Amino acid sequence: MSSGLILYGPPASGKDTVTHALADLDPTISLFRRLKAGPGRTGTYRMTTEPEIASLRAAGDVIWENSRYEAVYVIDRPGLTDALGTGTPVVHLGQVPAIDALTKATPDTRWTVVYLWCPRDVAEARIVARATGDTSARLRAWEETEPVAEPDLFLNTAETPPADAARLILDAIPRSPD
Repeated sequence: MSSGLILYGPPASGKDTVTHALADLDPTISLFRRLKAGPGRTGTYRMTTEPEIASLRAAGDVIWENSRYEAVYVIDRPGLTDALGTGTPVVHLGQVPAIDALTKATPDTRWTVVYLWCPRDVAEARIVARATGDTSARLRAWEETEPVAEPDLFLNTAETPPADAARLILDAIPRSPD
């Protein structure tokens, strides 16, 4: 059985930072780069086009799709299958239904759900520091992000440094007996 991590949380809750800390501790863990069509940040995505996403939809290969910040974001079955075959992917999510969609689409994968959160004022300071120019849209997304009822682990990233968060997450991942 393969395993994966879902880092769930609002914008600026620390998903990228904690993912880097996880990869520093365990080289088999890496970010699953969702597909993205549209403007904005590109570094943590596999950039694509709307027609390519339409082709994936037609083939039934879109596990989850959402639109925000004038862009479309997709978890694609082929990309996720490749990621699961080479290590432990970390999937960043911000919508509760996405967790269900992902876990139902991959029944042979054991997912550990980590809910990362920070207070709104901390999120705002982090967003402003990024200088992406869309502070109000990201704060609106922060406000719209629903809490996860029963995550495997909850971390307030304003109180838990990234390296500590990574260690706690690694401890929360179920391990197969050797």
